[in-house]
Amino acid sequence: MSERRPAPTVGQVVLGRRLQELREAAGLKREEAAQVLRVAPATVRRMEMAEVSLKIPYVQVLLETYGVSEEETEAFIALAEEANRPGWWQRFHDVLPEWFSLYVSLEGAARIIRSYEPHFVPGLLQTEEYARAVLEAGTIGQAGAETIERHVSLRMARQRLLERENPPHLWVIMDETVLRRPVSIRGEVMAEQLDKLLEFAERDRVTLQIAEFAEGPHPGTYAPFSLFRFAEPELPDMVFTEYLTGALYLDSRKEVGTHLEVLDHMSARSASAERTQKLLRDRRADF
Repeated sequence: MSERRPAPTVGQVVLGRRLQELREAAGLKREEAAQVLRVAPATVRRMEMAEVSLKIPYVQVLLETYGVSEEETEAFIALAEEANRPGWWQRFHDVLPEWFSLYVSLEGAARIIRSYEPHFVPGLLQTEEYARAVLEAGTIGQAGAETIERHVSLRMARQRLLERENPPHLWVIMDETVLRRPVSIRGEVMAEQLDKLLEFAERDRVTLQIAEFAEGPHPGTYAPFSLFRFAEPELPDMVFTEYLTGALYLDSRKEVGTHLEVLDHMSARSASAERTQKLLRDRRADF
């Protein structure tokens, strides 16, 4: 049995799509490209779909076959070598589910992250104690203290994304349930979390909104999901939605468009950024 391959990096996804575009521009089918490499057509497909690492010798032959200039080839190879390097999150491979590895990669490469969270504060905005309480209450809590702490460390490491020089714009809509649901019998856990939300609400590249109970049901009342938008033209908008034992990544125009429409509708109906800060302060006063 072959060793499980880590989820692809965003760089591999981008370059895989670029390889496909170059092949199609050269007027070649996958079968013809495979003949040049003397491999099965499935190998070419897997490279283009980022299901395998980009094999540099194969890439060099394909680029030559597609008529790519020497200068462009050198630049492509340099990008491929960089894309093949393990992401920082892979040091958490012992606790990071394969289906979530791609999420962390997308999160780090996105220009805009829009999400709806009906149950808890999103991971990128959680305090350490809040994260620990949430993890202890879920299925991860059954795995023992050491595993929980590894998950907490991973979640805190992800948050460095918001501290970098050019962070993505994070736009989050949280259900009012998030403010009302206690995650710990210790009130200071929620108080500290509300303080952190208020701090982030002041940042230029963070937008927080609360979907209030008073507004009734809304079209997002199904499950949490996130929508990623990237600077790279090769990458379309992508939606991530999670369920108990896995996740789905959606990139078809119809599905992404539906989720984007729901987010826009919910944003129009949810509390404004200013009112959200008032709701957070009012809830903080309860502690």
